[in-house]
Amino acid sequence: MEKPAIHPYIPIIIGVFSVALSAIFVKMTSADSGVTAFYRMLFSVMIMSPIFFLKYTHEIKKLSKRDWLFTSIAGVFLAFHFILWFESLNYTSVASSTVLVTLQPLFAFAGTYFFFKEKISLKTLIAGAIAILGSVLIGYGDFKVSGSALYGDLLALIACALITAYLLFGQDVRKRLSLVTYTFVVYSISTLTLFFYIVFKGESFGPYPASEWMWFLLLAIIPNLLGHTLFNWAIKWVSTNVISIAILFEPVGAAILAYFILGEYLSASQIIGGSIVLAGIALFVADYKKIKKRF
Repeated sequence: MEKPAIHPYIPIIIGVFSVALSAIFVKMTSADSGVTAFYRMLFSVMIMSPIFFLKYTHEIKKLSKRDWLFTSIAGVFLAFHFILWFESLNYTSVASSTVLVTLQPLFAFAGTYFFFKEKISLKTLIAGAIAILGSVLIGYGDFKVSGSALYGDLLALIACALITAYLLFGQDVRKRLSLVTYTFVVYSISTLTLFFYIVFKGESFGPYPASEWMWFLLLAIIPNLLGHTLFNWAIKWVSTNVISIAILFEPVGAAILAYFILGEYLSASQIIGGSIVLAGIALFVADYKKIKKRF
């Protein structure tokens, strides 16, 4: 295998901070959550369209009725993940919301256990207990601040469950499609779902000031297309576990950025609880004996 032009850890780090910027951009917008999510997905689809229509349209024929059903469900879940997560940022801090969303590996394990009958190890049970303890500490701290912050934490947890369901429904279809085709179809369905959601809620598609359009576009380019693309590039040379562990530091990056950009203060319970959550998830996903460099 050829050597990478740069050390893979460099784009992984950039990718983590790219994804971490998502919460910051959402905080900077004044549009409704559904509208913000809609334009994030719409701009992503528009940017991907030239590549998809020039090179990948033939893959659409590979989708069976079951594939279309699962892909559609995945797109709907992705749409409501963004709605609830963005909404959570109206009630709780960037640090709390992002930390709770990173409980995704634990939800993923629960999903694979119930749907694919994978066994639960003692290590996993301990990791789950540690992560849950951390999330309780975060919620307890927010409860002392206000009931609305706790409500925001709950929305973030539901959003986390939805993004996991999105991945579970899509993992089978993804095996038969390229990354571009699967992503384009799911993002398109998600965009359509968000469109009808906005119409149903009576939210406004615009007009918005130029600054709002800038945040919408940045959400599409940096967290959606840049962050995840860098992870997909790095996977050629490093173990998936390395990237999984790196993504767990997204809340750390988000909290740092929120401190300097938004001036958000981190409470002791958020710091302690967030650290415990990260420790629990890291214990769950990391099998350090299997993490090997491939470059």
